[in-house]
Amino acid sequence: MMHLPLTKDLVLIGGGHSHALVLRMWGMSPLPGARVTVINPGPTAPYSGMLPGFVAGHYTRDELDIDLVKLARFAGARVILGSAVGIDRTTREIHVPGRPPIGYDVASIDIGITSAMPDLPGFADHATPAKPLGPFAARWAAFRDGPFASVAVIGGGVAGAELAAAMAHALRAKGRDAVVHLIDRAEALSALRPAAAAKMRQALRAQGVTLHEHTAITKITVGGVHLASGEVLEAQFITGAAGALPAAWLAQTGLDTHDGFVTVSPTLQSSDPDIFAAGDCAHLAHAPRPKAGVFAVREAPLLHDNLRRRLAETDNLRPYRPQKDYLKLISLGRKSALADRFGLAPQGTLLWRWKDRIDRTFMRKFTDLPQMAPPPLPTPRAAGTIEALGDKPMCGGCGAKVGREALGTALARLPAPIRADVVPLPGDDAALLLTGGTRQVMTTDHLRAFIADPVLMARIAAVHALGDIWAMGAAPQAATASITLPRMSEALASRTLSEILDASAEILRGAGAEIVGGHSAMGDELTIGFALTGLCESDPITLSGARAGDDLILTKPIGSGVIMAAEMQGRASGDHVAAALSSMSRPQGDAAALLREAHAMTDVTGFGLAGHLHGMLTASKVGAELTLDAIPLLPGAEALAAQGIRSTLFPKNLAAVPGVAPKSPREDLLFDPQTAGGLLAALPDGAAKVAQLRALGYDAAVIGCISGTWPGHIEIV
Repeated sequence: MMHLPLTKDLVLIGGGHSHALVLRMWGMSPLPGARVTVINPGPTAPYSGMLPGFVAGHYTRDELDIDLVKLARFAGARVILGSAVGIDRTTREIHVPGRPPIGYDVASIDIGITSAMPDLPGFADHATPAKPLGPFAARWAAFRDGPFASVAVIGGGVAGAELAAAMAHALRAKGRDAVVHLIDRAEALSALRPAAAAKMRQALRAQGVTLHEHTAITKITVGGVHLASGEVLEAQFITGAAGALPAAWLAQTGLDTHDGFVTVSPTLQSSDPDIFAAGDCAHLAHAPRPKAGVFAVREAPLLHDNLRRRLAETDNLRPYRPQKDYLKLISLGRKSALADRFGLAPQGTLLWRWKDRIDRTFMRKFTDLPQMAPPPLPTPRAAGTIEALGDKPMCGGCGAKVGREALGTALARLPAPIRADVVPLPGDDAALLLTGGTRQVMTTDHLRAFIADPVLMARIAAVHALGDIWAMGAAPQAATASITLPRMSEALASRTLSEILDASAEILRGAGAEIVGGHSAMGDELTIGFALTGLCESDPITLSGARAGDDLILTKPIGSGVIMAAEMQGRASGDHVAAALSSMSRPQGDAAALLREAHAMTDVTGFGLAGHLHGMLTASKVGAELTLDAIPLLPGAEALAAQGIRSTLFPKNLAAVPGVAPKSPREDLLFDPQTAGGLLAALPDGAAKVAQLRALGYDAAVIGCISGTWPGHIEIV
């Protein structure tokens, strides 16, 4: 199958319901030549329809969340974890704090709303808005499991009533004597027809919710809600469901807005035809509708089609015609629901089951993603093709590297250096250059991309390459970059190179080095590498100095290989992927400075913890004891290993370390290839160093000790 060059950038700002559905549809039928990016504050996006059920305790948090990392992998999109704060329409760039601007050709906004109440004194300090849903859900879960049971909900609309009933039910289910207040400055439940409103009021009374109507609030304090009457309603958890405010930055984009919401035409285009908007953050000028998730879901197919047509530069965009009325299925706290449509208001457990079925069916769209069949292999083909391909896609990062045996065999064929000023270092990762009394170390490393975001990939590649310099106790000096881009237009190549070099320079300059040049080319996929030099005040730290009695310190947890292998298969949770990427992209210059007195040190990368430790032990002619339970692991790594997920380099890493036969998933992770992994140091008094490293924020640990037993032998205890 021919891969066309990338020529257009589509950027989805926000992971709302419309965009989640667009990503799913895109994965089913991608537009050739278009690169898709989704920007969201976190790796998941909660589904609003199940929020009352989550609050009541009927759903877990995992059931509430759409995993955008898995969804983006399915769609072939890159995920940027951050909050957009602006759009520069002149330069066609979207701004996200902490990273270079993101260029776009076509963009869409689906960032929802907030129910914060900035004009209510004390709300920002002592209350939690019900939207955005993610922070609210996390804070409610912590409160629900705590010792308190007094709640106030501000806003007597349908959303506020659902939350109040759900909170009362959840707290009583925990055995608490719950006190729940629902407060509205006007008449509550005015959006419902009279029959439905009456039944909702009855349900609130049945749950023990006290309804306060036509009640003004003057302020919120740590003690509760202060009313204009002078009464104070005691509450340890206060939330607001009355507001529907847009993100403040939308007003600064220059787009036409209505009360701060992006005004869109029937085609969901804003006043800028290359910027679309959907969901609660959009205002349908031709057919205004209330803020409800049903409209975001119905907008998705049309938004998907119109984005494709705009990217293809065709003009026949479709209009969106929202329905005038829609069925409201309202949760009543316990597993019962109320319907409101056509003046009818049935309620009961059967309606809850119907609502539950609708919600679960919607969420299965994102959990049960279809398996897209790969293109068939050509026939005829050379013998050995299937064996060379293997039974699963090749991993990226260090998981794509050549095995230790093949690399060692090839390097052994090289003649020994004859220059007196070039001194090979043990392990062949680097060399010591002696120039006029100056000690300079030199190394190189590169990575095949395993994520679609060039910025994050560049940061990880820079941290990974710096690992050799830090492990030698050297100060990073200079770097040249080597970048291969997938085939793309000149405009996209310019954007991508700028992102990569800006992100790389930030990491390298932070480490004390400068990018002094580089080379670029186009190929089948993104690879990023660096050649680096570093300066040593004294002899570099090598693999050969470990001594019996030394403690072994590891500065980062392991498991990145298995997590990224699972991510490629759509089997890793977005939260675990985000944690692994955060670990990989963290520089270790401050950790290296603390470990400069190490007797031996290496960075844990492609050969895995066991392989790199074996190299140190062999060079130092000592053995080691590893305390298995002391080794820090990335969240989710052990569970994925227990499912049999392995990086493609795992078998070669296992074969390269004699005498160790893993008997558990945790032991398997000793052979998991790491990308931008931690520093492994042998030195006395490791506990004191670990305390200092932990004070810097590292998940560091003493994982064993050097013994005087057989050279190269690893004993697991």
